[in-house]
Amino acid sequence: MRKNTCKVFFSVSSFISSFSFFFLCLGILFSMKMAMAQKRKTVPINVGVVMDMDAWVGNMGLSCISMALSDFYSSDHGSDYKTRLVLHTRDSNSNVVAAAAAAIDLLKNVEVEAIIGPTSSMQADFIIGLGEKSHVPIISFSATSPSLSSFRSPYFIRATLSDSSQVQTVSSIIQSFGWREVVPIYIDNQFGEGIIPFLADALEKINARIPYRSVIPEFATNDQITSELYKLMSMQTRVFVVHMTTLLGAKIFTKAKELGMMSEGYVWIITDAMTDELTSMDSSAIESMHGVIGVKAHVPRNKRLENFTTRWKLKFQQENPTILNAELNVFGLWAYDSVTALAMAVEKSRITGAPFQKLNISGNATDLETIGVSKDGPKLLQAILNTTFKGLSGDFQLVDGQLQSPAYQIINLIGNGAKGIGFWTRENGIVKKLNLRSGYSISKENFGSIIWPGDTNSLPKGWVIPTNGKKLKIGVPVKDGFSEFVKVTRDFTTNTTTVTGYCIDVFEAVMSELNYSVPYEFVPYAPPGAKTTQSYDDLVRQVFLGNFDAVVGDATIRSNRLQYVDFTLPYTESGVTMMVPIKDNNRNKAWVFLKPLTWELWLTSFCFFVFIGFVIWLLEHRVNEEFRGPPSHQVGMIFWFSFASMVFAQKEKIVSNLARFVLIIWFLVVLILTSSYTASLTSTLTIENLQPTVTDIKELQKNKEYVGYQQGSFVKGLLIKNNFDEDRLKQYNTSEECIDLLSKGSAKGGIAAAFDEIPYLKLLQATPYCSKYTMVGPMYKSDGFGFAFPIGSPLLHDVSKAVLSVTEGEKLVQIEKAWFGQPICSDSSTSLHSNSLGLDSFWGLFVISGIAAIMALLIFLTTFMRDHWHIIRRSNHSFHERIRILARNFDRKDYNSHTFKNNIELRDAVSGHMDCPQSPRDNLPPPQMNEPPNPEQIFPLPEEEGGNPPLHEAHPT
Repeated sequence: MRKNTCKVFFSVSSFISSFSFFFLCLGILFSMKMAMAQKRKTVPINVGVVMDMDAWVGNMGLSCISMALSDFYSSDHGSDYKTRLVLHTRDSNSNVVAAAAAAIDLLKNVEVEAIIGPTSSMQADFIIGLGEKSHVPIISFSATSPSLSSFRSPYFIRATLSDSSQVQTVSSIIQSFGWREVVPIYIDNQFGEGIIPFLADALEKINARIPYRSVIPEFATNDQITSELYKLMSMQTRVFVVHMTTLLGAKIFTKAKELGMMSEGYVWIITDAMTDELTSMDSSAIESMHGVIGVKAHVPRNKRLENFTTRWKLKFQQENPTILNAELNVFGLWAYDSVTALAMAVEKSRITGAPFQKLNISGNATDLETIGVSKDGPKLLQAILNTTFKGLSGDFQLVDGQLQSPAYQIINLIGNGAKGIGFWTRENGIVKKLNLRSGYSISKENFGSIIWPGDTNSLPKGWVIPTNGKKLKIGVPVKDGFSEFVKVTRDFTTNTTTVTGYCIDVFEAVMSELNYSVPYEFVPYAPPGAKTTQSYDDLVRQVFLGNFDAVVGDATIRSNRLQYVDFTLPYTESGVTMMVPIKDNNRNKAWVFLKPLTWELWLTSFCFFVFIGFVIWLLEHRVNEEFRGPPSHQVGMIFWFSFASMVFAQKEKIVSNLARFVLIIWFLVVLILTSSYTASLTSTLTIENLQPTVTDIKELQKNKEYVGYQQGSFVKGLLIKNNFDEDRLKQYNTSEECIDLLSKGSAKGGIAAAFDEIPYLKLLQATPYCSKYTMVGPMYKSDGFGFAFPIGSPLLHDVSKAVLSVTEGEKLVQIEKAWFGQPICSDSSTSLHSNSLGLDSFWGLFVISGIAAIMALLIFLTTFMRDHWHIIRRSNHSFHERIRILARNFDRKDYNSHTFKNNIELRDAVSGHMDCPQSPRDNLPPPQMNEPPNPEQIFPLPEEEGGNPPLHEAHPT
């Protein structure tokens, strides 16, 4: 029973399991059907592709586009898309008309929602107009001309880099190596011409110029190319920027190598139009480009890119077995990314591929008029512009309708290959490696090692003397005078011309400083019908006109001349000064000895001499026999002593310490004052007697004086500009004529002053005339003499450096001595004006001396009043009587002084040994030494007050 039950149970279980499996399989089949049905419901979106199938870019691009769609829709992300791009390919046959016809067919008959292509910029120009008319986006991954812009055609999307984005890289390379002239070589079509304005602007910012533009026809023959290269060889510029297709570029470099233009000294830079397609060029053409520098967009290497490159090579080799060693370049990567972006945008915009809106047209309408307008075009355009992702070529992001430029890689072609020598980024300039945190730099040290044409490591100068065998024609002026600067000598017997002079020797010394040889010849210049150079402006202008390669001579650097030539650094002194006769201001002047000091200083000195003499007399009168005597004697002593101290001739002995203190300070004042007077008088009698007759040009203008200038000089215009009357100007040709005019003077048919540049007037310092004339100034500024070269001349920089080398050394001094000799007179360009000495220079000394004298007086008066205070206090007399008493006491000797003590002791000693009767006066007791004498004994009071009459002091003999 139990067995039967188990059998039944297992039978039921088996049935249920089988039934469940059946339904599971049925569900899987249903799901597969639903998925297939869903797949069958995807919306097809027609997309046109216009390519040059015979060109490498077109063939490679079409291959990458098909792989891009396959990879995208098979991916996890793209497999869920409801839209699918359906490609409609057309061959443009490398022809603008065929490309236009293909686009019209796609827009009119297929009504595509977008067009990928065309390959070239010339084909794209017309197709872009069709896209704008029909509101169909035109996406190009290879049209790089800057003339194609989304600003002009909003429906144009450039999924590649504009040629204008690489000009900064090219200009940075040129700036790094210091090249000043560049010749662009480009193809004569829209693609070639588009980059030139941007390249010219970039070079202008770095002070480099384009002396010539070499335009090569698109289908140029070998003879045309050879002729153009010969023209380039005859020029001095050796830096070339090549922008053209690989086919024409290969021809040019092959011919250039045959003509020797790939040798040492040449610089060749190619744009990315050739650099990106080097792999498609013939090996022999690449070998002819040995030493060329190229720029190309940098594509970061990663595993995804390496995997795609491998798959593409296998697929391309299977589809094109006749093409060997095919290499993928950046145009293929941009084609891959542009189609991916279009597939993403189509899904995002949710377009349905609706038919175009037809226009109301007449029956005789052309094909262009019958093209409708896409309803989904505006939405699709905005979706494409807003699409960003990480593509094979890097970050895909469109700004203003075009792909943003990444870093550029700089390469150097060596043999059959190329090596990277650096990178360029907007943030850091030129760097050896990317992702380096550093400031912006364009130093040539940031490059790797470079092999230049001619297989050399030496940096090319970028220019050479033209190889046409001609020497540089150096224009020199023809002068009648001042031949020390430039002298042209013609020998009619041998029909030869010799040019000598200071300027010529300086130029030859400068050219010898260059580290390369420059052949040149001097050509004297005089306008037709003239024997001499009439105008230096006209001479310098000959360089601008191309008649001379440079001008050497006494040509001054002027702003008006810089409009059509460039000057080197000056090699002479600068400035326009005035030369005038010298006058003797002090000849036959009896009172010249008063001139060294001003009247204020004379008066102050006199007052102080009297004041100091009075102070010394006051301090010495009571204690010094030399300062006593009759009133007239004492007054004379005051004046004598004070003025005798001026020459330290005083013989009187000073016994008072206060007087000695005053004299110490006063002697210092007298010493400084007399020394200054002596120096000023010497200067007055020697230097100042040789003063210019005129020191101010306003004086010349006010007095309507005649002034002179050198013939042909710019000084005439300068004088007229500064308000000199033209009828008051006289010209001279030689230094002798200038001296003759100055010697006559303005009143006698000559001139009152000669205006000229400093080098000319300094020439007169080496002549005997220098003692009669002097320079005053400089009055006006100028930049000295310089050598004139054409604007932008590559020689200018090197010659200016050589000028500095010559002027900073002894060579220029030797040349000056050889032509100008040693100056007989010292430089009188700055006259010495010996102005009279004023009180402001000495008031400090007078203040110190006055303070010392006043302090001594205060001490003396304080002591005197203290000793005689008891007389004033006990006296009952009036103020005037008291003053009279004090005056009498002051007039008496101070017997407390050591001088009188010594005299009293000597007198007593002598009287004790002499046997003679004593006078009644001798019986008077001498005053006590330790106490002051009784004033009433020496000065008794008047008789009316009960006193005895005063005794009259006998003067010592």
